[in-house]
Amino acid sequence: MATPAAAAALSMKLLVDTKARRVLFAEAGKDVVDFLFSLVVLPVATVVKLVGADAVVGSIGNLYASIDRLDGTYVQAGAAKDALLSPTVLSPAASANGSLLRLPEPPSAKPETFYRCPGNSYTTCRTYSCPTCGSSMTTAAQYISPGSDQQAAQGAAAGLVQGVETYTVLDNLTVTPMSAISGITLLNTFAVRDLADLQEKTVQLGCEEGLAILKASLESKTVLTDVFLADKKAPDRAS
Repeated sequence: MATPAAAAALSMKLLVDTKARRVLFAEAGKDVVDFLFSLVVLPVATVVKLVGADAVVGSIGNLYASIDRLDGTYVQAGAAKDALLSPTVLSPAASANGSLLRLPEPPSAKPETFYRCPGNSYTTCRTYSCPTCGSSMTTAAQYISPGSDQQAAQGAAAGLVQGVETYTVLDNLTVTPMSAISGITLLNTFAVRDLADLQEKTVQLGCEEGLAILKASLESKTVLTDVFLADKKAPDRAS
């Protein structure tokens, strides 16, 4: 499988409470939200491989390392050890965003070939012949899948969410459509007393930041703060 080239960095705007040293929420477009949503379809083994077995909270990293160390003597003939350690990500939700994490591209399915009677020969084929005229079935035919136009249209619209909206991403990665009212409500929720303490900060999301978000999402409820405010104290662990 080919490994895609590094994707162009994404960007989003953070609203930072400079006094509390925390990210209140972020303003993000379709590309960022599609990336965040694509994280939920990654196989566990892919996550462990991306962030490292030693960096995974819990014991799943030990399982991954155990398979990796398992000698061929103990693996059944025909068992796909590599498929367990490096599973293919087939979900369309991740395919448009996998290049940010430099995931390998899924193998392309080989199209089936169908044959029809040429219609101009009556040479009888003893194995594959037309039941009507008896001619050899050697002329390739084009197969058009039902609903192929609809599938093509869906494929052209990569990702999951609509691109005409702007979205609010909370520090714990809760995502909702953005509105002026919701922004005011969030400021009240966070008990912001002095607007002078708030600062807008635009950040870039490349491979490094994408991996950091993936890792933090597994162990923290303050993901954006942990990733983009480096001097934040130890993250709040998810219960």
